Amino acid sequence: MYDRAEPTAARDERADSRLPSLTTVPKELVHRASAAQVLLADWQRLDEARFSVTAQWPSSHSFFGPVADGHYDPLLCAETIRQIAYLLGHAEFAVPFGHQFVLWDLGVELLRPELLMVRETSAVLDLDVTCVDIKRRGGRLSGLGYEAVVRRDGHVVATGRASVTCTSPAVYERLRPAHALLPDHRALPLTAPAAPQSVARLSPTDVVLSPLGEENRWQLRVDTSHPVLFDHWVDHVPGMVLMEAARQAAAATLGRPSFLPLGIAGEFKRYAELDLPCVIETERLYQDVPGAEELVRVTGHQNGEVVFSGTVTAPAYTC
Repeated sequence: MYDRAEPTAARDERADSRLPSLTTVPKELVHRASAAQVLLADWQRLDEARFSVTAQWPSSHSFFGPVADGHYDPLLCAETIRQIAYLLGHAEFAVPFGHQFVLWDLGVELLRPELLMVRETSAVLDLDVTCVDIKRRGGRLSGLGYEAVVRRDGHVVATGRASVTCTSPAVYERLRPAHALLPDHRALPLTAPAAPQSVARLSPTDVVLSPLGEENRWQLRVDTSHPVLFDHWVDHVPGMVLMEAARQAAAATLGRPSFLPLGIAGEFKRYAELDLPCVIETERLYQDVPGAEELVRVTGHQNGEVVFSGTVTAPAYTC
């Protein structure tokens, strides 16, 4: 049986160094193949709709590395909030293993980014999670929407939200194209990456956009061998790939090779298929308002249909 760390209430006011090496939850509970990608360490039910969750962020992550002079990547926070759906679904709402979780929306907003600086030891985060929409069908969880307040050293640093639906294997098979569920299902041939520095990345292997020769328009670059974005086999483009595409497209649109997103939110309208081109487009909003935060709208299309829409918020530009 899994041994939980000490209760969250006893840890509220301690620094990150209080527990530099928490034991993470079993990787199966958060649908990860690699234990290194598990960000959740502990949880506790407070009542029917509220939970306390503890996360641990490494000081160095193979993909979600520090951004903007040493801040934790906000997408690391988004991934933490996304993993909560699986943890609570299986551990607290009795969703059987083998059922599919479909992500419909995911978002995070930084409230005090100055408190998210990377230190020498791993960061321990306490998340207050409130389920705002619990749906059941036939006595089993069919949908879950929740909000999270993220604290570090007792201080609120961010908020987030997500919603998922849960489907049985039989229902999922009816929803998906038959060929997409075959083990030999493959993505389109890998396209050339955009210049890493243009999309706030260091390595071309981490770039998820390919140039199309048009301003603010790219093809989604789907590398199913990527060890983090494709931690395990899936039959469609994962939501976090689209979130990363939104961040990279915003960086290119704003012309900022290094910036700290203050917020990133996405809505997933339909499955993004591996074997169809997905076009990512951006629109820069409020760019003529002096001193205002920058907002970039990002959309993804396949076969003329919207599969993803989102926004990325950046700090006001200062010379």
